[in-house]
Amino acid sequence: MTILYYKTQVQPISDQCSSLPARSLRLLVIWAAIFLSGLLQGVSYADYDYIDITNPFLRKMPLAVQPFKLSERLPQNEKAAVEAAGLISETLEFTGYFEIINPEAFLVDVHNPPIIRPNIEFANWTGIGAELLVTGGLHVRNGLVEVELRLFDTFKQQLLVGKKYRALPRDLRRVVRRFCSAILFNLTGSRGYFDSDIAFISNGSGKKEVFICDFDGFNPRQFTKNRAITLFPAWSSDRKWIAYTAFNAGKPNLYIKSVTRKRGYLLDKKGINTNPAWVPGRFELAATLSFSGDQEIYLLTGTGKIIKRLTHRRGIDVSPTWSPDGKKMAFVSKRSGSPQIYIMTVASGAVERLTFEGRYNTQPDWSPKGDRIAYTAMRGGQSDIFTIGLDSSDPVKMTENSGDNEAPSWAPDGSLIAFSSTREGPSRIYVMTAYGTDQRRLLSMPGEQSSPAWSSNGIYTKVLSGS
Repeated sequence: MTILYYKTQVQPISDQCSSLPARSLRLLVIWAAIFLSGLLQGVSYADYDYIDITNPFLRKMPLAVQPFKLSERLPQNEKAAVEAAGLISETLEFTGYFEIINPEAFLVDVHNPPIIRPNIEFANWTGIGAELLVTGGLHVRNGLVEVELRLFDTFKQQLLVGKKYRALPRDLRRVVRRFCSAILFNLTGSRGYFDSDIAFISNGSGKKEVFICDFDGFNPRQFTKNRAITLFPAWSSDRKWIAYTAFNAGKPNLYIKSVTRKRGYLLDKKGINTNPAWVPGRFELAATLSFSGDQEIYLLTGTGKIIKRLTHRRGIDVSPTWSPDGKKMAFVSKRSGSPQIYIMTVASGAVERLTFEGRYNTQPDWSPKGDRIAYTAMRGGQSDIFTIGLDSSDPVKMTENSGDNEAPSWAPDGSLIAFSSTREGPSRIYVMTAYGTDQRRLLSMPGEQSSPAWSSNGIYTKVLSGS
């Protein structure tokens, strides 16, 4: 078992701030407006969000990651310090919320950097435009890495987040991700997605198989070895199971496989068994089966036994996706003549059509926030990603003039969308913000990659705290 120690940093910090350096009238007016707005609305200043994650025109916050302070300048300490600082910069930049300042602009002594007030000269950071500052101290002792990390608001000269961690050297990346999660929660109220994984399909091994990588594309590893066409990976909400369709028996069967153990279940009814989608918070999933002669969506137990039939109309019903509370299910149906997205209230069976623009709308994925559904739409022979509100209003085109873009999958906090795209030729996995900005490739592998499926966040193991 991996051991990760952590605790909240509790070192007393003086509430007395040194006098602020002179700043422009514009900044003073902005801070005054924020303060007065909080008073008028009955909101405490501590409740102010630094990053408005609901704003599609989000301004990235300039953030600096200072070189780490070392207890001893030993090679193993220096290597770990450089690695940790780089990982913090990469992880925070990945969110799309921050602009990481180039270390070449820093005005501090890189060999003896201060990490706590009152030693920090905040004017050195505001002078280069940094609004946020990460400082850190690191020590390797008895085979463990001990790390102290802090986040400061440079203009208010205020500590926002402080943590101490002790971990094995190989777990330094996990330490960084946990600290970045604390930063994101402090600034946005969201824990982010730093302990999530993405399952996807890759044919780099010669056949289409399920692979898994970290949220940022790090550590890709093969999950299935069916040596056959494998499609539609889907995570259970506790991340313990992945369901998928495989053709290794000559027809599409549904497999439910444990992520960590050598166990699983098979659904091989006559016809097709495909498109799994787990019910949030339950060991149940929906899937499309055709043993009755028509492609209908059924509710199954996590072991593959049929609970009940959910759709009851002639025509193809496929691609289920669940609302966060599990009370509604969106799916694709040709009941109106062309593939469109519908929403069913499961308790009553009532169905309403969601998409009306265009004649080919497929691959819906319900946002974890519950307010929008991402989907693939074909317009003029090209596929693009759209999102739409639950009242059928405001369909927003997220991709354009960049090859075929398909199979959207939301990050567990609803801030990012993973998708596949042929914009560089072969299909690859990309990510973008929930507003379509900051589109970038996730990873580079042999062959083609498609069908990303983002897991929920995992749970860090707390073995010991308070040390």
